[in-house]
Amino acid sequence: MQFRLISVVLILLNCMEYIGSQNASRGRRHRRTNASVSQGCPKGCDRCSEYNGCLSCKPRLFFFLERNGMRQTGVCLSSCPSGYYGVRTPEMNKCTRCRADNCDTCFNKNFCTKCKPGFYLHKGRCFDICPEGFTPNNQTMECTTAVHCEVSEWTAWGPCTKQGKTCGFRRGNESRKRDIVQFPSAQGNPCPKITETRKCIVQRKRCPAGEKGNKGNDKRNKSRKEGRKEAMSGKQAKNSNRGKENKNTREERVRKEKSGNKKRRGQNKKLIPTTVSTVH
Repeated sequence: MQFRLISVVLILLNCMEYIGSQNASRGRRHRRTNASVSQGCPKGCDRCSEYNGCLSCKPRLFFFLERNGMRQTGVCLSSCPSGYYGVRTPEMNKCTRCRADNCDTCFNKNFCTKCKPGFYLHKGRCFDICPEGFTPNNQTMECTTAVHCEVSEWTAWGPCTKQGKTCGFRRGNESRKRDIVQFPSAQGNPCPKITETRKCIVQRKRCPAGEKGNKGNDKRNKSRKEGRKEAMSGKQAKNSNRGKENKNTREERVRKEKSGNKKRRGQNKKLIPTTVSTVH
């Protein structure tokens, strides 16, 4: 019986000694941590350590464990990064991971508010293909029941042209266009026209000889001019010949008239009686 009591006492003494040594060790670690907490903390940290980074944050900031390989370092952020949402508690504000990997921002662990690129949001979840009966909207990246056509703003009016040319004319056409940003679903509004053309008037000017696309036109214009010159030359020649013919005709007519007049005078002389007067 006495042996058992002695054994119990020894066990109690050993336990008390172990507890004392553990408390002393914790005190030393706590003193080392406090010594490093107050020196050189990153911006926004309330307390920090050299190895673990931020241990707590200043008010209104969120505590976030940033992973670097196998090591995690605490940082303090004004807003949580992609895939996390902020939780505020009296003890600490911290960033908590969204449940879905393809969720960019979330309201809570199970309700996504914005999906990562390539996914469409529908009722708090992210889909790469919208559920049956819904259409993907590429503008809002959401699954909707009806998607209406959306177009961009009109471009500026283009240059005034005629038959592909920008010179050598006075009246032509100019056009502008806009792009389809969102194609409509079967239930959505159709797209309006995306091109417009209107008449335009420019100050007429000659096309430069080397202007691209006008060489053929220049040749045609040159041929037309040469044709007109030939026609004018032919007309002038014809008129000249006609003038010569008319001159010859007039001269011939004058000769004939002179010859006729001579004959008539000769005949008249034969018809006049000759009177001879005798003087006694």
